[in-house]
Amino acid sequence: MNCFGRTEKVVLSMIQPEPLPGSYRHSDLRIDAIVDQALRETEMVARNHFDGIIVQNMNDMPVKQKSSPEAIAYMTRISYEIRKRFPELVMGILMNWDGVAGLCVADAVGADFVRVEHLFTGASVTSAGILEAQCVDIAGVRKRTGSKVPVYADVYEVHGIPLGRKPVGDAAWECVHEAFADGLFMSGKSVEESIRMIKEARPRVKDTPIFLGGGATGDNIHELMRYFDGVSVATWIKNGDMKNPIDPERAKQFITEAKRDSGSF
Repeated sequence: MNCFGRTEKVVLSMIQPEPLPGSYRHSDLRIDAIVDQALRETEMVARNHFDGIIVQNMNDMPVKQKSSPEAIAYMTRISYEIRKRFPELVMGILMNWDGVAGLCVADAVGADFVRVEHLFTGASVTSAGILEAQCVDIAGVRKRTGSKVPVYADVYEVHGIPLGRKPVGDAAWECVHEAFADGLFMSGKSVEESIRMIKEARPRVKDTPIFLGGGATGDNIHELMRYFDGVSVATWIKNGDMKNPIDPERAKQFITEAKRDSGSF
């Protein structure tokens, strides 16, 4: 399936900058230093032949569903600098947990897509409380601004507990045909569950790209890429903790396994 103008399956690394000014864990690191660190990490994953990145303010946790003005401003700055330096990379934006803000940042910096993780449709219990669907507000922004940035929505993000859970195929169909997502992310708590989820979803959204959103490792990604159109990875290439920097050796192992059957690596 063609994703972002590429005929081969797409492998994305999460770029998760240091805690941004205004967030709970921010120390005294200035934004210029945070930008420099994000650029160095992006350069490393580009050198290891990843197709692209998703910029996420993961280290700002805990956060509410509506982003603060400073988070939006600093994420725009970081993403713009990365886009300017690495225009050849596929770029996604993920604002924790504000899909409306994420879309606006993505549109402003010329990103290839926005990922809406918590939450595009339905409602879910998370560490931040009950989060609700943002698809209506996102549709409103797309209409008002004329944004053409594709929206990729998570179906049952693995860390949330859905309220009124539907079958995965129904939830995927709803995201695409009622809420107008352009692509999907999904993952289970095991390889088997991830495969079961995409097998249930695929017949309902045959022409929609579906990416593996979590749970990928250097040991299982070769098998999982047989089912998914792409993958985003963070925890495994950061040695099990998303607060860590990306480990270059793990990044290399991951991309080698992910691209093993494509002949492009």
